[in-house]
Amino acid sequence: MQRERIRFTASKAPAAVAAFAALTAAYGQADARRAEVVVALGGDGFMLQTLHAAHGRRLPVYGMNCGTIGFLMNAYALEDLPARLSAAEETLINPLAMRAENPKGKVTEALAINEVSLLRQGPQAVKLRVSIDGRVRLEELVCDGALVATPAGSTAYNYSAHGPILPIGSDVLALTAMSAFRPRRWRGALLPRTAVVRFDVLEAEKRPVMADADSRSSTRDVINVEVRSDESVSHRLLFDPGHGLEERLIGEQFV
Repeated sequence: MQRERIRFTASKAPAAVAAFAALTAAYGQADARRAEVVVALGGDGFMLQTLHAAHGRRLPVYGMNCGTIGFLMNAYALEDLPARLSAAEETLINPLAMRAENPKGKVTEALAINEVSLLRQGPQAVKLRVSIDGRVRLEELVCDGALVATPAGSTAYNYSAHGPILPIGSDVLALTAMSAFRPRRWRGALLPRTAVVRFDVLEAEKRPVMADADSRSSTRDVINVEVRSDESVSHRLLFDPGHGLEERLIGEQFV
């Protein structure tokens, strides 16, 4: 990988800002129009932001951890970056497409690499009707919220909500409830990647709900939300050999 083809971007965290200064001093900064790879400096949240931004040009993104967890990132090092980029292994992931509607008929559409989540806005639990591919599967799910997660996002919010970790190559999505009250302790379901999940909000005025895509595109007071995998969009992640996303997903289950 030639130095002049690397485009660096960094979060506002002090460690990321310092890394940006050191790396650009060592390797320069490619013009955005000429770049062949983006190196993202920060944590997982910044990595998601960078992947969304890089989608238009389909540039691969190589993350270097300057945050806390860094599940989607590689280890930070100043030395030998061009060699690391040349040896990196690529993983392709498809995002989820969210379509959310409010009572006035306004529709919000967004893409989510990790998950689309529905969350209560007020003090009361929400009531959701859950349909899969047009067939009602749960007439009433009473809970704090629910989410649909991709394999890449299955170790994030989904895992914290006691959802399953999904192998990166699996053709499934995770449907997970947060603090389900009825059905009691219902943990969710595994769905084909081709499934279309629809949530209809019951008693929406009394029990308002917000929908969120990757914690970056939120809409309040939704009355229904549809979620599906968008096969027309692919995000390109680069990992050091032996430390790819598949290995991380497996390893996360043994810690």
